[in-house]
Amino acid sequence: MHREQLIQNKNYQFLALNIAGWLGYSLTSYASAYYWDKPAKYYWLVLLGCLLGFVITFFMRPIYRLYWNSSILSIVTVVLATSFVASLLWAVPNNIAYWEWYKGGYDPDGWMAYFMGGANMFYILLCWSCLYFGIKFYQAMEQASQKALKATALAHQSQLKMLRYQLNPHFLFNTLNAISTLILDKSNKRANEMVIRLSNFLRYSLDNDPMQKVTLEQEVMTLELYLGIEKVRFEDNLKLNFKLDEESKGALIPSLILQPLVENSIKYAITQSEAGGTISFRAKVFAKELLLELKDDGPGVALVDGELPCGRGVGIGNCKERLNQLYGENHAFTVSNAEPHGLKINIRLPFEKEQ
Repeated sequence: MHREQLIQNKNYQFLALNIAGWLGYSLTSYASAYYWDKPAKYYWLVLLGCLLGFVITFFMRPIYRLYWNSSILSIVTVVLATSFVASLLWAVPNNIAYWEWYKGGYDPDGWMAYFMGGANMFYILLCWSCLYFGIKFYQAMEQASQKALKATALAHQSQLKMLRYQLNPHFLFNTLNAISTLILDKSNKRANEMVIRLSNFLRYSLDNDPMQKVTLEQEVMTLELYLGIEKVRFEDNLKLNFKLDEESKGALIPSLILQPLVENSIKYAITQSEAGGTISFRAKVFAKELLLELKDDGPGVALVDGELPCGRGVGIGNCKERLNQLYGENHAFTVSNAEPHGLKINIRLPFEKEQ
């Protein structure tokens, strides 16, 4: 394991911080013993107490990790209960060593003497627990912040790629040439519709904030503007089959997330066949999750371990990485070959709606 990977390893971080914390506690205890001029035998008792506390905290950690995603009330309850039980497990053997070894078998006044100092140990372990959760919350916030920064960068990359494609001279030439042909054929109404679509499409790309989530219905409307322009280029060779459940239309998704996927289908499916092809899109809500499926009937591709081969589907890789940064493990993105032929992309996202 490299040095940077070792430092970022959470188990290593816990071990290093725990050792540093207990070393600090032991040095403070030794300084106190020195100040009160305790005998040499007492220092071994202090060492035993520090080692007991150090070992006990290793058993507290898995309990806290188990309840990490619970409610605040549950976490507070678990912290108090765990700290109390752990303080007893720390106090009893420490006091037994104190009375039986340090005091030379002195008989304490009642069995409650074996629980002396339990309140102080409870306070120490409670402070340790607060530090543990404080550091965990800080790490979670840092991780979320890094993901947000990466997601922002990827979103801007996606927007720049979309703008580059929109402003590509070849794309604009084909669009304007189609409009010119419609005007020459005196299809002024269709030509006007094409100008409006192109205008709306470019306006959306310039005005849209890639970090703002939009409804699926809005995203599909943008796709329809884009595909409406492409249909003039491919005419009847480009067929569309979109089906959205009513509930799914209001679902929030990252903006500009679908356009690169559709662009990939046009590039590798529609243009590869003289007869063109069909792009199908399905969306539905199931079990509080948004399920999306984009499929084409092109020639497909030989997948390598469920992934596209190198050099294919740059836009797909970009979308996959964006979703990974935005949702982490709380999403799914799979690429597979469709039957009887073609490529299929399935996306599962948490179902979110505008408040």
